[in-house]
Amino acid sequence: MTTVTTTKGPTVSAGSAGTNAPAVDAITAGTIRIAGDGGDEIEAYEARPLAPGSRGGVVVIHHRPGYDAASKEIVRTFAVLGFNAICPNLFWRDAPGASPDDAAAASRAVGGVSDERLIGDVAGAAAALRALESSNGRVGTIGYCSGGRQSVLAACNLPLDAAVDCYGAFVVEPVPEDVAMNVVPILDQMEGLSCPLLGLFGADDAHPSPDAVAALHDELERLGKPHDFHTFTGAGHAFFAVDRPSYRPEAAVEGWSLIADWFGRYLSGSSRAVG
Repeated sequence: MTTVTTTKGPTVSAGSAGTNAPAVDAITAGTIRIAGDGGDEIEAYEARPLAPGSRGGVVVIHHRPGYDAASKEIVRTFAVLGFNAICPNLFWRDAPGASPDDAAAASRAVGGVSDERLIGDVAGAAAALRALESSNGRVGTIGYCSGGRQSVLAACNLPLDAAVDCYGAFVVEPVPEDVAMNVVPILDQMEGLSCPLLGLFGADDAHPSPDAVAALHDELERLGKPHDFHTFTGAGHAFFAVDRPSYRPEAAVEGWSLIADWFGRYLSGSSRAVG
């Protein structure tokens, strides 16, 4: 497998919860309520290490299939890696208490989550992470599939410390007519990107295509925005999804290592000023 990497920004060493910290294997996890967009109370899933000390937080933005068991497992993985993590249920208003499949269908029926609501819900999750006694004030986002685009969108509209885009479609290209998503490309928002962006993509993916990834890279280069993009040969869309035929173990294992190092690099240390 070949990894193609393009990097912009300073070189810094990875820290705390990436490769240099001891493993954290005692965590607490469960369903909570947070204040989302407009002050609405929404469901979310939280996981935290039980070890003492302060640490960064990660907002996990679930994929289009919904707020499901796989998304919650990702939240727990971040806790094991040494981060506080919260995944807001983006479909909660569309179908409170419904199964992930039914909630995702209800969301699709209304065109999906609006960008405005997404930003508000991620802001609420970030505020909940910063309010934790164990928070160091630093927060990043990560998203998969539609959540990849939403991670980039959040980073362009909120003060964050790091972001990860896992094969987020429609950042550059428009939504095809046969896809029920009421969103538009956000390439014109890259000027507002508030933090370094890690991008993990599959060479065989159609949404985003390699051409779309290259266009996003070129725009970030033009704007001088720190970013690090990796494209994996032999992988398509959803290569992290262990419960789907699209899963590619080599790409996923390497991707997780890059994610741990990225957040270890940018979410460790003391709080930065946010506004």
